[in-house]
Amino acid sequence: MTGPRIETERLILRLPRIEDFDGYAELHADEEAARHIGGALPRAAAWRKFLQMPGAWAVQGFGMFSVVDKANGAWLGQCGPWFPEGWPGTEVGWAFLRRAWGKGFAQESAVATIDWAFANLGWTEVIHSISPGNAPSAALARRLGSRLLRQSPLPEPYADHIVDVWGQSREEWLARRAKGT
Repeated sequence: MTGPRIETERLILRLPRIEDFDGYAELHADEEAARHIGGALPRAAAWRKFLQMPGAWAVQGFGMFSVVDKANGAWLGQCGPWFPEGWPGTEVGWAFLRRAWGKGFAQESAVATIDWAFANLGWTEVIHSISPGNAPSAALARRLGSRLLRQSPLPEPYADHIVDVWGQSREEWLARRAKGT
């Protein structure tokens, strides 16, 4: 399956590939890294979840990108558009291996994928569904120019999980990008 490829200063964003699965399984096995994305999973369950993104690309024409380090080809995480049935809005989300935290990779990839989503998907807004206790992701949402809009439950089977919905309109994003921020 082929699809878009985005290059930033340090990253390559591309569709998920089978060789990404070991990193994905590592991310989902890490209690701390997976705490706000549904919790840690054994490898077999991570495999089933991994298949969601290639499936989203095949069916919807978009999904989260695999984020790869240009310098060494290492899989760092995933970032990009996500809008499954019942979701609280058109999301650009992210999840990264713990060793990639604090290096600006999430922001760099989020900016690129928000640009891509607005240019290619016809979205009028972008949201970020963030667990209330996830201060680093809330801080990233603020740096991206998003603001806390509301709280919302996720769809089944996570309906008991309430998230903070951060977001902004396409016009707000484009105005900020035109100013170079």
